[in-house]
Amino acid sequence: MSSSVTSRSDLGRRGLILILSSPSGAGKTSISRAVLEQENAQGPGSIHLSVSVTTRPRRPSEVEGTHYQFLTSRQFESLRDHDDLLEWAEVHGNFYGTPREPVEAALEAGQDVLFDIDWQGTRQVLEKMRSDVVAVFILPPSAAEQRARLDRRAEDHSDVIRKRLANARGEITHWGEYDYILVNRDLNESVARVRAILNAERCRRDRLSGLSDFIQTLDQELTQESS
Repeated sequence: MSSSVTSRSDLGRRGLILILSSPSGAGKTSISRAVLEQENAQGPGSIHLSVSVTTRPRRPSEVEGTHYQFLTSRQFESLRDHDDLLEWAEVHGNFYGTPREPVEAALEAGQDVLFDIDWQGTRQVLEKMRSDVVAVFILPPSAAEQRARLDRRAEDHSDVIRKRLANARGEITHWGEYDYILVNRDLNESVARVRAILNAERCRRDRLSGLSDFIQTLDQELTQESS
């Protein structure tokens, strides 16, 4: 007995949080931007960047609401004290955090969210939402290349660069808290690897919704086809 196979779109799924972390100068921001651009090349909505709030002064190349939401210390403290931040941290003397509500709404809608945060923020997100998180730690190929990248960026004074390099020694000790480690020798190769990780994690059984019903229907169709 023959029957036509029911046409179905892909199974639904809950969105995931893709965290990219690294010491300054490892290339995390460049990788994040390229992943977003390539993932959304066919249309918006595949994955979007979680826009953090920060008390750090805005750099000349940064756009309010696109790279960060720039807040006063009092504004930041109000969000933190009302538990409106999914994570927050103090980095290089400034505060950073991620508003909770838009992230939770995106995941429920099946949308992926990219986090560009440090190890302190990652630890907090893992504690609160471990099953939703895919965490990637990015390393520079060498200390010399890391310093060269910070110099080429030309957005920080030399004393700030020295502080960032000194802090990097402590930051890299947290590599063991991440799911994946990536040494960023070549930008294109690193972007391809991050996208491969993302695509694989999207297919995990525990992220899919409606799977049991799909399997049951498929079993019924196979029974009919084999009759």
